[in-house]
Amino acid sequence: MDKSVLRMGSIRALLAAEVISTTGAQMTWIALPWFVLTTSGSATRMSVVITAEAIGLAGFGFLGVRLLNRVGARRTMLICDAARGPLMLVIPVLHWADALSFGVLVLVAFAIGALTGPHFSAQRIIVPELLGEEERVVSQASALFQGANRITLLLGPPVAGVLIGIIGAPAVLLADAATYMVAVTLLAFFVPATKPLEAGDEDRGLRAGLRWVAREPLVRAWRLSLIVGDVAWQAIFIALPVLVFVRYDADARIVGALFAAFGVGAVLGNAISYRLVKRIDGLSLIARVALAQALPLWLLVMHLPAKAAVGVIGASGFANGLINPSLHAIITLRVPPELRGTVMTSLTTLHAMAMPIGILGAGPLLDAFGVEPVFATCAAIQTLVMLSLALAAVRARSPVGTASEAERRLARRSATTT
Repeated sequence: MDKSVLRMGSIRALLAAEVISTTGAQMTWIALPWFVLTTSGSATRMSVVITAEAIGLAGFGFLGVRLLNRVGARRTMLICDAARGPLMLVIPVLHWADALSFGVLVLVAFAIGALTGPHFSAQRIIVPELLGEEERVVSQASALFQGANRITLLLGPPVAGVLIGIIGAPAVLLADAATYMVAVTLLAFFVPATKPLEAGDEDRGLRAGLRWVAREPLVRAWRLSLIVGDVAWQAIFIALPVLVFVRYDADARIVGALFAAFGVGAVLGNAISYRLVKRIDGLSLIARVALAQALPLWLLVMHLPAKAAVGVIGASGFANGLINPSLHAIITLRVPPELRGTVMTSLTTLHAMAMPIGILGAGPLLDAFGVEPVFATCAAIQTLVMLSLALAAVRARSPVGTASEAERRLARRSATTT
C-alpha cells in the first residue's frame, strides 16, 4: 500500500469512521434478528423485520441517487449516519419502556434501510472525490477500505455474540447507535468537503445507470447472477441464527463465530488474491475459483459439529475473498467516472429490490421445513450462480467476448445520450 495514501488525515479519519460504524452494523446484523427471534419466538417475524429494512433500501434508490449526485459522497454519508443513529436508539429505548410494538419495530427497520442505500453507494465513490481519478491511487485506497470492511466481520459478530450473552441484544443495538454518532464526528471534523463528479442531467437518474449496465457486456452478464446469488446469501445469513437455535443449544457465541468465520476466510482470501492478481488476471481467477465459494455450503445440510460448521462457512468466505477484489475492480473500472454514482446506486437498488425474496422467504420456509431443506436450496442456487459467473468470465476473456476500448467508449456515449 502506498504510504502517501495512508498519510492523508482525511483517509485515516474516513477509514476509522467506516470501521467503527460498519462494526456496529455487523453487531446489529446479529443482535436485531436475535432480539426478534428471542422475544417473539417466530422466525417469520424475524424475517419480516429484516425484509422491512431491505424494502427501505430498495424503495428509496431514486431519491438516493439524486441526493448523492447533488451533495456528494461526504455529505450523503453525514446525513445518513446522523439520522440512523437516533433511529437505532428507538428500538432499545421503547423496549425497555415496554412500549415497542411489532409495527413500530418494522417501521424503524424500514427507515434505517432507506438511509442505508445512499450511504452504501457513497462509500463506493468517496475515494475518487477525495483523491481524484488516478487509477493506481484509487485502486490502492479501495483495496485498503475493502480489507478494513472485511475485518469488521471479524470484530462485529463475535463481539455481538459475547455482548448479547452479557448485556442483552437491546444494549447491543444501543452500542450500534453510538457508532453512528462517532462516525458523524469523524466525517464532520476530519474529512474535507468534496465536489461531486460532474454529470449531465441525463446521467442523474436510475434509468441512466440501468441503461449503461444494459449496454456493458460483462456487467450485463454478471448482473442477474450476482442478484440471484445475493438472494441466496441473504437466506443463508437469516438461516444461520436458526441453525444455531436448533442444533447448538441457542448459543449466541456460535452465531458470532459463524459470521466471524466468513470474515476470517474472506480476509485471508483477500490477502492471497493480492498476490495472485500480479500473475493471474482477474477474469481467469474468477473463472477458476468461483465454484469454490458454493460447494462447501452443501455440507451445512448435514448435522455437523459446531466447529465443522464454522470451518465450512470459513471455506466459503475464503473463496469469496479470492474473487471479490477482482470482481469489484472490473465492474468499477468499467464505469465512466461521470456515471459512477448513478451506476453504483442503480446496482445497489437492484440488489436491494431482490433481497426481500431471500430474507422474507427464508423465515416461513424455516418454520415450515426446518434448516436442512433451506440450506440445500441455497447451496444449489449458489452453485448455479457461481457456475454462471465463471462461464461469463471465460467468455469475457475470449476474443469474441472482449470489447475493445473503442467499443467501450461507444457504449458509454450511447448510455449517456439515449
